[in-house]
Amino acid sequence: MVISIAVFSLIPHESSLLAKALMRLVLLPAVAGISYEVLRLSAKHGDSGFSRALVAPGLLLQRLTTREPDLSQIEVAIASLRRVAQGAGSEERLVG
Repeated sequence: MVISIAVFSLIPHESSLLAKALMRLVLLPAVAGISYEVLRLSAKHGDSGFSRALVAPGLLLQRLTTREPDLSQIEVAIASLRRVAQGAGSEERLVG
């Protein structure tokens, strides 16, 4: 999130809406690449205070937007997985 804000802040404010959208689209691979490298760096040097500070905003956002599934959600996931696994076996018999 912080990286995207920093990169997208380079887009001039005077640009038209279409130009801003196109520039964001063009800069999206740069944001993804920089984010990937920051994650790799933080995994390699996870014990340093700098890397913990670098990763902290993303972890805080993740804490806000995710939570552990409840029992009913787990039951649905297991039932779906079983159904897909049964379907995959029947497909192999049709193809093979």
